[in-house]
Amino acid sequence: YGISKVTAYFLVKSYRLNFNFLGSTAILFNHESPRRDISFVSRKISYGVAQIKKGLIKKIDLGNIKAARDWGHAKDFVNAMWLMLQQEKPDDYVIGTGKKHSVLDFVNVAFEHVGLNYRDFINVDKNLLRTVESNYRIADSSKAVKKIKWKPKFSFKDLVCDMVESDLELITNNS
Repeated sequence: YGISKVTAYFLVKSYRLNFNFLGSTAILFNHESPRRDISFVSRKISYGVAQIKKGLIKKIDLGNIKAARDWGHAKDFVNAMWLMLQQEKPDDYVIGTGKKHSVLDFVNVAFEHVGLNYRDFINVDKNLLRTVESNYRIADSSKAVKKIKWKPKFSFKDLVCDMVESDLELITNNS
């Protein structure tokens, strides 16, 4: 996955230099939304919280709840890409919130949103722990802020609540 991203970056850069290609690239940090696949921890949590609230399950199994990421709303990232495309001169950007939140932060906000205490519903499963965890990646989007006037509109809390609300609605509509 990482090799593909680096290859795409250099390919676009090469085409810009050699063929006057109008193309920009961006390193997009974790961008989440209600459309995120259930295999990702953010959606596993939002869907699990919705299931618990609806009485369908009793617990959510998670791995390292101290793991942290720079999580932003996909809507903000799409806006950044649109702004990149409005520029006369293509460039390369980093897009992210610049703020780090743990899995536990995500869990806490999600359960608070539905009026429940996460401590009653989370099971830390050692089998779900990653062998290697990188906790120090935080976006520096200062170039995007300066050059394309991009700024996230959705807070971390907005993101989590949007995902939980969407999953509550999904469960309700499928019942």
